[in-house]
Amino acid sequence: MAADALSDVLKTVRLTGGTFFDVIAAAPWAAESPPREMILPKILPGAAHLIAYHVIVEGRCFANIVGEEPMAIEAGEVIVFTKSDPHILSSSPGMRANRGALDALDAAAAGQLPFLINYGGNGPVSAKFVCGYLACDAQPFNPLLENLPPVMKVRGKQGDDANWLSQFIRVAMLESANKRAGGESVLAKLSELMFIEVVCRHLEALSPEQAGWFAGLRDPFVGKALSLMHARPARNWTIGELAKDVGVSRSVLAERFADLVGIPPMYYLAKWRMQIASGLLSGGNTNIAGVAAEVGYGSEAAFSRAFKKMVGIPPSAWRHRLDDNGPSRTAGPLSPDPQSQRS
Repeated sequence: MAADALSDVLKTVRLTGGTFFDVIAAAPWAAESPPREMILPKILPGAAHLIAYHVIVEGRCFANIVGEEPMAIEAGEVIVFTKSDPHILSSSPGMRANRGALDALDAAAAGQLPFLINYGGNGPVSAKFVCGYLACDAQPFNPLLENLPPVMKVRGKQGDDANWLSQFIRVAMLESANKRAGGESVLAKLSELMFIEVVCRHLEALSPEQAGWFAGLRDPFVGKALSLMHARPARNWTIGELAKDVGVSRSVLAERFADLVGIPPMYYLAKWRMQIASGLLSGGNTNIAGVAAEVGYGSEAAFSRAFKKMVGIPPSAWRHRLDDNGPSRTAGPLSPDPQSQRS
């Protein structure tokens, strides 16, 4: 049941597969991703949220958000920066790179993909990796993005236990090396699936005492309540009806839901309705009255008041807020610094 709620939220994220970079690095080397505010205007105008990831296909390196402790990344592992915070990949911990060469963004956007980047000097190759970015929707309410940690690292399984995440790493290597026609589209779709797999792994690995939306999904009562609201968001739910269907008292469900998810069930439902409505409005194929009915409001006026109260702008303004040209092709490499120096 909880998996249904997760699938619903993943659908509303509307991932857009990112551009890919085939990186060959020889020690000593360091590469630093610029802030997302510097990336988005160049390559993803109109995008609400940016996710960066790196697939280590050979060797090893270190990775960290700027100012935080580095972690070792081995071949066969994927590291995802869920908010695309400025981060560093390097041959040794504690290294920094200058971020000045943003013209590399333009070169990557204009060139054939995956875009090849060489880091470091003429020494032996210490790491090979494939990098990419994912764009997605974040507003007005996305419990998935709000509850993900800033960094997630997972490893593909080997041997008889090998799963499709391991296959993604293998395909990423092949597509990066061959640059065949259609390879960019293949990698784009696979990267979206890779992110979903990483999210599912995160959910599975949560400790029992963990709180938050993911913990709510795993809870037998809260998870069922979430699934019921996601399955029928337009229904005029009450806390009593939810509690009856879940099999607990109203007070138990209300307290358990608020403790884990952080907000009361009915407020969660109202926010989720606005998330569905925002997607329908952005699609442009349903009039506002139709959107209102779709998310459980009896009149367009009532829906418009609720939408403006929760989102901050009227539904008509939300519909027209996007750039008429839409987001461009995703791209955005790490800025290379051949003269990397330790900080």
